[in-house]
Amino acid sequence: MEEGTSKSPSNPGGTVVVADAPVVDGSDADCFDPFQWDTREDCEVRQILDRIADKWSLLVIALLDNRTLRFTELRREIDGISQRMLTVTLRQLERDGLVHRTVHPVVPPRVEYGLTSLGCTLHETIQSLVNWTEAHRAEIAAARAAYDSRAVG
Repeated sequence: MEEGTSKSPSNPGGTVVVADAPVVDGSDADCFDPFQWDTREDCEVRQILDRIADKWSLLVIALLDNRTLRFTELRREIDGISQRMLTVTLRQLERDGLVHRTVHPVVPPRVEYGLTSLGCTLHETIQSLVNWTEAHRAEIAAARAAYDSRAVG
């Protein structure tokens, strides 16, 4: 069994690897090549996906859609996030060019965060994922219930 793969009650053999799977050349738009990006930790695509798929980043991007918010407003809106985690998340999103930070020269300093044009395009993609989830949540709930009933019995 491959490292990192565990056995489940419904699949005691672990993950099944199909050796004769066809290689996708990219010419068919409906095909998806799971090996289109490198799975090593130092792969840039993997690093970007890790960042934008993290739950805190998704929430920050969703909250900043078409508006700017101050740090305290973001923290109030995101249940369960610590001050440190919000700071780290905002810095990483700013570094990646998804969020811009505006410091107003007043006392006390006022700092606002908003999406960049790049961040807005990512929000559109995230919204598509949310729409898909909402459209299929009943099917997912049914699949989970079926799985759980097989796993228990």
